[in-house]
Amino acid sequence: MNKHLLNSTLYGLATLTANYTAAWFIPLPGFGQVAVGTFVFGLTFTQRDRLHEAGRLWVYGTIAISALANLLMSASLGVPLRIILASFLAILLAETADTEVYQRLLRYPWLVRVAGSNAISIPLDTLLFTLIAFAGVLSRGELIALLFGETLLKYSIGALVAVRKEGKWIWQRA
Repeated sequence: MNKHLLNSTLYGLATLTANYTAAWFIPLPGFGQVAVGTFVFGLTFTQRDRLHEAGRLWVYGTIAISALANLLMSASLGVPLRIILASFLAILLAETADTEVYQRLLRYPWLVRVAGSNAISIPLDTLLFTLIAFAGVLSRGELIALLFGETLLKYSIGALVAVRKEGKWIWQRA
């Protein structure tokens, strides 16, 4: 299978899994909580960055197909409308921001591109999704805990995925 198609498929499956499990929460020790889906969704930021080798059009096509697939899957599985809307908007807006930042960083090394684009997209995605999906449903304290936990976990997973590139740790020689 073509590596760009594989990366697109992994990205799409991760977004589908994350959205299906978006309302299942796990408390973090001390402070914060995360949705089960965040364990999967955290890898989408860096997974999508891998698609830039195929070009901007490929990246945007993958984002669009994934957003539509999430919309259809969520509606067919009875996911609440607020989560469907939150997911759709967060994918389109945060992923677009990530893509444009990444494109502007193409002349820099891999980790700089990933860290730079994630620095914008992770907080944007977390704010959009959490506030649209859960404002009025969760208490203010629960929202703050969720925003904290989600952001922390997405950065952590994104960083772990970023240090593995093309089946090797980035510090390994080819």
